Amino acid sequence: MANDGLEWEKLVDGLRPLGEAMRKRVPERLRHDPQVMAESMRLLLAGLSRASSDAMVGDRRHPMFVPELNIAQNIFQPNADTIYKSCLIEKGGSYLLRGDRGTVRMVILAQMGPDTLRTGKHHPLLGQIDFDDLATGEDGSFEVVISPVRPSGYEGDWFRLEPDCEKLMVRIVACDWGVEREPRFGIARLDVEAAKGRPAAAQLHEAFAEMPGITSVCALAFPTHVEELRDEGYINRFKIFDVSQMSGLAGQFYYECAYELAEDEALISEVNVPDSYKYWSIILTNDLYETTDWYNNQSSLNDMQGLVDEDGVFRTVISARDPGVHNWLDISGYPTGAIQGRWFEASEKPMPTLRKVQLADILEHLPESTRRVSPQQRAIALRNRRLSAQMRIIW
Repeated sequence: MANDGLEWEKLVDGLRPLGEAMRKRVPERLRHDPQVMAESMRLLLAGLSRASSDAMVGDRRHPMFVPELNIAQNIFQPNADTIYKSCLIEKGGSYLLRGDRGTVRMVILAQMGPDTLRTGKHHPLLGQIDFDDLATGEDGSFEVVISPVRPSGYEGDWFRLEPDCEKLMVRIVACDWGVEREPRFGIARLDVEAAKGRPAAAQLHEAFAEMPGITSVCALAFPTHVEELRDEGYINRFKIFDVSQMSGLAGQFYYECAYELAEDEALISEVNVPDSYKYWSIILTNDLYETTDWYNNQSSLNDMQGLVDEDGVFRTVISARDPGVHNWLDISGYPTGAIQGRWFEASEKPMPTLRKVQLADILEHLPESTRRVSPQQRAIALRNRRLSAQMRIIW
């Protein structure tokens, strides 16, 4: 690649059209809302942040896990309980993963390819590895090789690398934030020399040239999703959300809808919890399909945070103002947005019901045994939530 000294300007010029692209992508109903448009810029910055990680340290011959989705890279509507990390790999390579499994609820590695961030198209997973299936030491240590064929003489954990795999992504799901021990792990290539050396200028410029495209895919993929739910009539009414062709995990079932609430209204979600499951949760998003800030608001609940009533029903109150009950989802200043729930490896896949009531009458629609929460208790709970969420490892 010829170097004319203007590579930075070329990068900026490549990013410049994304402002207009985003303005056109934001639903027409929202384009004149200055707050939404500021949030759309935040979404572009989150996409640029994601693109920057690969540009700076991504190397298929010497892979390294980098943040994929989290509170700071709030793209593709991340699950509140999940930290996502990924690394680029070279097809046909041999890779060693070593680390400490930790005590979080789930750690699952997915083989991916082609990469959505680079193609702009969704693809189903090529395979997944549950870290619970790995042999671990008493201290949680593990080691696994992922390669086209098992290395000669290697007797440890091994999984076949799918021929089209060009990216690995790990989902780390924790339900008791700040208490469960987060995993630690690294990856090394077994079939190249260990030393990386100095990257060539052409290699760096190739990585920089990908940034506008990756930023575009990250930021422009889903700003219309909530509006599409509204147009389909799924306002305050759930539908199945099939992500099996969009890198969704096998064994996971999603439901979602758009919501619309006035300041004095509340939605009550009710669902019979399955007899067995590995994990479940419910979260909120804004109109651009960014997950509502779950660090600083009670805008998500999982199977440890939420309370199931004595009759086996999980009831959630969704509202703008605190209803004074434990299972509250705070819309956090967004009168419209989306609600999404998921079941993972559950014995059943129930679809919750939703009904709208007046917030002032909320206790009339809930069991007498519903856990009440005072303003003082809520303040303490939110402070603890904020601290616990920050104890998770996202970088």
